[in-house]
Amino acid sequence: MIQIIPAIDIIGGRCVRLTKGDYSRKKEYGDPLEMARQFEDHGIQRLHLVDLDGAAEQKVVNLRILEKIASQTSLVIDAGGGLRSHEDVRRVFESGARMVTGGSIAVKDRPMFLSWLKEYGAERILLGADFRS
Repeated sequence: MIQIIPAIDIIGGRCVRLTKGDYSRKKEYGDPLEMARQFEDHGIQRLHLVDLDGAAEQKVVNLRILEKIASQTSLVIDAGGGLRSHEDVRRVFESGARMVTGGSIAVKDRPMFLSWLKEYGAERILLGADFRS
């Protein structure tokens, strides 16, 4: 079975899509909670939520949006962006994510990423493998 997992990228509290990862080339799509509800209304069960503000600031920023989506939908959320410490991961889980996605942290601080795997288990820690062509 194939499961579709859409992503919502967040900048400034809004859904966006960047062109080739360029923060200056973004298109806005509106309210993240409303977008999540639309996905849910179409039968989607999972959501990948990306805190692009957090990625830029190297710390989790958009926890309130995560909390809203987690508390007002039944979506299983994996969250990423800005995760750099055990505290970041704990706060994201406490805000409603069921899983976290580590990307650059797995390359830049492999021991940290591996410690998350050990502490939370492979079923809750995902490896994001994005690339640019």
